[in-house]
Amino acid sequence: MRTQQDQVGAAVMAGQAVYTRRTLDLYDVVVLGLSNALIWKCPTRRLLAHYNEYISDRHLDVGVGTGWFLDHCRFPTDRPDVTLLDLNPVCLERASARIERHAPKVVRANVLEPFELETGPFASIGLNYLLHCLPGALERKAVAFDHLKPFLAPGGVVFGSTLLAEGVERSGTARALMRFYNAKGIFSNQQDSIEGLRRELAARFEQVRVEIVGCAALFAAR
Repeated sequence: MRTQQDQVGAAVMAGQAVYTRRTLDLYDVVVLGLSNALIWKCPTRRLLAHYNEYISDRHLDVGVGTGWFLDHCRFPTDRPDVTLLDLNPVCLERASARIERHAPKVVRANVLEPFELETGPFASIGLNYLLHCLPGALERKAVAFDHLKPFLAPGGVVFGSTLLAEGVERSGTARALMRFYNAKGIFSNQQDSIEGLRRELAARFEQVRVEIVGCAALFAAR
């Protein structure tokens, strides 16, 4: 019989396995170019502005995708210290190649489990569109914040965004697409709510800011 830990591990692997070289070739066009603006109603330019507001010269990016935001954001220095953390080696390869000019450090790890880093502490830690891909309810996957906090410098900020299913306005298309992604194991956010996100952040950080844009919650915590 599979244990709960085994089931969570299988769900984590399923959620990240969709990001192959082929799907990453389409990601920027489909997700950043179309879905964000037309379905989730949170334009990519708004997410980029969120990055520009909180990115620092010592940054850890978790759940790196294609590296688009790190490629397009405005770092406060020409020589930022950037570390990439992801479970998917294809994402790490794509993102690190995209920002090769910054000589990023690469770490393969599951943020839902304790991990070690040789770099840090970081003035900023970014989790863009990560939480809604992690398995389980928000109170379970928010353990990611517990694993990241030891690597956050004093006064540093954890920021990011996630797609919510409760407490936000969703079109019929958004509801249908979320149901499809949840059924496929790509998303796990059917019960994710704005209240739950605020609660989990407030339990771990002194200053919490959450803004709703379409179906997305943009958050920052210190």
